[in-house]
Amino acid sequence: MTVKEMKARLRAINAEAAKVKEGDTEALNRLLTEAEDLQTKIEEAEARARLQRAAEGAAEPAGAQQSGENGTDPEDSATRRGKALKAGNKVTKKFAVKNAISSSSAVLTQHTANDVKPGFNEVSSLVDRVHSFLLLGGESYKRGFIKGYGTGGYTAEGADYNDAEPVFGYAEMTKTKITAYCEEPEEIAKLAPADYDATIGGSTEIAIRKYLSRQILVGAGGAGKLYGIFYNPASADDDIIDRNTDISISKIDANTLDTIIYSYGGEEDVEDVAVLVLNKLDLKEFATCRLQDGRKAYTVVNNGNTGTIDGVPYIINSACKAISASTSSAGDYAMAYGPLSNYEMPIFSDLDIQRSTEYKFKQGQIAHRGDIFAAGNVAAYNGFVRVKKKVADTDNTPGNELTVNSAAGSASGKTVITVSPALAEGHGYKYKVAANPTVPNVGDTLSAGYTNWNGTDEITAETGKKIVVAEVDGKNVCVGSGTATITAMA
Repeated sequence: MTVKEMKARLRAINAEAAKVKEGDTEALNRLLTEAEDLQTKIEEAEARARLQRAAEGAAEPAGAQQSGENGTDPEDSATRRGKALKAGNKVTKKFAVKNAISSSSAVLTQHTANDVKPGFNEVSSLVDRVHSFLLLGGESYKRGFIKGYGTGGYTAEGADYNDAEPVFGYAEMTKTKITAYCEEPEEIAKLAPADYDATIGGSTEIAIRKYLSRQILVGAGGAGKLYGIFYNPASADDDIIDRNTDISISKIDANTLDTIIYSYGGEEDVEDVAVLVLNKLDLKEFATCRLQDGRKAYTVVNNGNTGTIDGVPYIINSACKAISASTSSAGDYAMAYGPLSNYEMPIFSDLDIQRSTEYKFKQGQIAHRGDIFAAGNVAAYNGFVRVKKKVADTDNTPGNELTVNSAAGSASGKTVITVSPALAEGHGYKYKVAANPTVPNVGDTLSAGYTNWNGTDEITAETGKKIVVAEVDGKNVCVGSGTATITAMA
C-alpha cells in the first residue's frame, strides 16, 4: 500500500470504530492493532523520504564553472587587453567558435531518471483487509461456525424438554500454491541507472497479491483453489452463504444501498461494521445517481482503491462483474457486503521471492519467481450478502420475448417445437408442459419443474396443453420465454 492508501485506510478505520457496538472490545482492539501497524509504516516511509531529500540537497552541484578565462573575471581580462591595445602592444586571445549548435550537430548528454514511474494500481486492498493469519508449515485449516440456534417452548410438567440444539457448520481450507514468474534481460540490471531490476523482481509479489485479491471473491473451491465469497457448492445443503439470500438488481438507483444494507444480518439485527466490495463501473453509477430533483442520491468519497458511499466503506475489485456493464450477464455476481473478518485466509508459508541468473545463462536472462502457500474461505454462516445482476424485462410482460410454435411430430404424441429469435451463444432452453403453466419472469432462476431441451428434439406432449419454453444463460437464469398451445401427432 502507498502512503496515501495507508492514510485513507486510517480514516476508514476511524469511521468503522465509530460504529463498533459498546462493549465489543475485540473489534476495537483489532481496529487499533491495524491502525498502529499502519501508523508505523507511514512514519517509516516518511522518514525514508526525508532522508532522501536531505541527501539530494547535500549533493555537489554538477557542472559548476569558474568565471572568465582560466577562472578569472571576464571583465578584468577584457580591461587588460584594452589597455594593452591602447598602449600599442600585441595581445592574444583564445579563439572561440560560436556556431549555432543543434541536437543533430552535437552529442548531447543522455539523462535517465533514477527511479521507475509506477503504473496504475492493479491490486485491490481486499487482500489486506480480510482476516489473514500465519499457520506456517500447516496443510489445512477448519473453521467451525454456528448456522442457527434452537428455540425454546412451553413444556407440560413431567414432559420432555424442547430440543434447542444449535446447528453447526464447518469451513474447510486446504493449502494451495500460488506462483508468479518473470524474466528480464541482463542489460536492464547492468546498464540502466534506474532500479528496474528491483522493480521487475517486486512485480512477482504484486502478481501474487493481485491474484489472491481476485480469488477471495471468485475462487472456484476444491483441491488447489481458494473458496471465494461468490462460490456456490454443488449442493445447496453445503452452502456457507445461503444462495437464496442473494439479491438480484437490474440497475443502481436511490434505494440500492438501503436494499443491500437491510438484506444483511439476522432477523434481529441489521449489520456490524461492514464493507461493500464492487466494480469501479458500479461505483460510478452510485456517484452519478440522481434524485428526481437533480440532486445526487449518494455522497461518494474516493480514497484510491477505497472510500465511502454515504459513510459505508467500499473497496473496488475488478473481479466483481458490473451491473451497469452490457458485457455482464444475468446471474453474474456484482457485489458483496459484510464484515471482511468473515473471510479467513490462513497463510501456510512466507512469500518466497527468488532471483536466478543460471536458468537462461546463455541468453543473458535474469529470472524472478515467487510463491506462497495459502487458503481461504468464508468463515461465518451468511457472512456476506451477495448482489447479482438481474436483466430487466423492458416491457414488464413475461412470456413475450420468444415466439414459440408447435406442429405435429413424426410419431404419435410427439410435437415439433420451433423458437425464434435464435438461441444466443452460451445459452440453452428449458421447457415445461401443463394445462396452464406459470410463465417465468426475466431474471428468475429456473431449476425444479423444467426439462432441458436441445432445441431440435421432438417433445412428447398432449394436444391442447400449453408449453412454456425459456431461454436461460449458463447459470439457469431466464433471459426470455414464450408459450404455445401443443399440436401433437394423433
